[in-house]
Amino acid sequence: MPTSVPDCPFCEIAARADPDVREIFRDDQVVAFFPLEPATLGHTLVIPRCHAADIWELEPAVAGHIAEVAVRLAHAIKRAIEPEGLNVIQSNGEVATQTVMHFHTHVVPRWRNDALGRIWPPESHYTEQQKDDAWERLRDECRRLMTGDER
Repeated sequence: MPTSVPDCPFCEIAARADPDVREIFRDDQVVAFFPLEPATLGHTLVIPRCHAADIWELEPAVAGHIAEVAVRLAHAIKRAIEPEGLNVIQSNGEVATQTVMHFHTHVVPRWRNDALGRIWPPESHYTEQQKDDAWERLRDECRRLMTGDER
């Protein structure tokens, strides 16, 4: 996996090549900063310093560190910004609304009636058979992956 990718804006931030970034935190594996267009005040992104386009390219150890930083950041946001709630959002691929193809996690403070609004539909319309089929396929695949049997 490459350390950085040309023309990746988040790789530029990781390399400290963007002087306009409102950086919150940095260590040897991650950087946390405000996006240019925050959904709410305090909205922060956490990115790996090594380029990974999405969750499927991310090393598990780096993913664990990103999660740890996100939890600590959530506590800092709670103390500093005093939100009523918080979303942790991570999207993969354009269809899932990923706009920068460098893995990132959003830590978004929330208030009642903020501009972000609802993020989940009020209901879904899947049949019990569809849910059972998806459950069985995913359960079987997880058993293969977790036991190392990746046939």
